[in-house]
Amino acid sequence: MKKFKLNYFTFLIIIFIIQSCVNKPPENPDNICLIFKEKKSWYKSAIRSEKRWKIPPYVLMSFVYQESSFKADARPEREKLLGFIPWFRPSSAVGYSQALNMTWEDYKNETDNLRASRKDFADSADFIGWYASKGYYQGFEKTDARSLYLAYHEGYRGFEKKTYRKKQWLIKVADRVQTRSTKYQKQYWGCAKELKRKKFIFF
Repeated sequence: MKKFKLNYFTFLIIIFIIQSCVNKPPENPDNICLIFKEKKSWYKSAIRSEKRWKIPPYVLMSFVYQESSFKADARPEREKLLGFIPWFRPSSAVGYSQALNMTWEDYKNETDNLRASRKDFADSADFIGWYASKGYYQGFEKTDARSLYLAYHEGYRGFEKKTYRKKQWLIKVADRVQTRSTKYQKQYWGCAKELKRKKFIFF
């Protein structure tokens, strides 16, 4: 019995360590090639999202960087009551994609991915692609990370009403997303062929 408990405890530790490594942010977040070489499952998820929703990997990854800094359990910081008492969070955003509860439910129902988790990179990558694809039918360019991000933040109706014009901070953030997407794009062109090799797809 003691041996069983010890082995079970060891097994739990191993699982915890593996999960920690999987969920740990990449060591080189400024280089998409190094990210995908380190996180091979992320590359596979990004390619799947591209094939399904037509979103380029570099646009997808620029969104994830901005929204969560590649942290699986990311959440908005709590507001402060009286300036120092931790209070409620400003939104229900969670995970890599920082998707809100209601939008996430829409995604799960529309794609029939009912077990999807915002803390799972593959599900978040699929979600971002799903949301971006709605903009393509409205004339959005697939590489226009700036407009896609503004719509991602404000919603497509909000984008049409140009609600972002009253939020200069958001426009600056969208500009940074575009800058990062362009940077990732140049890097990706230099390693795309290497990443397609079997050793990066199967593991």
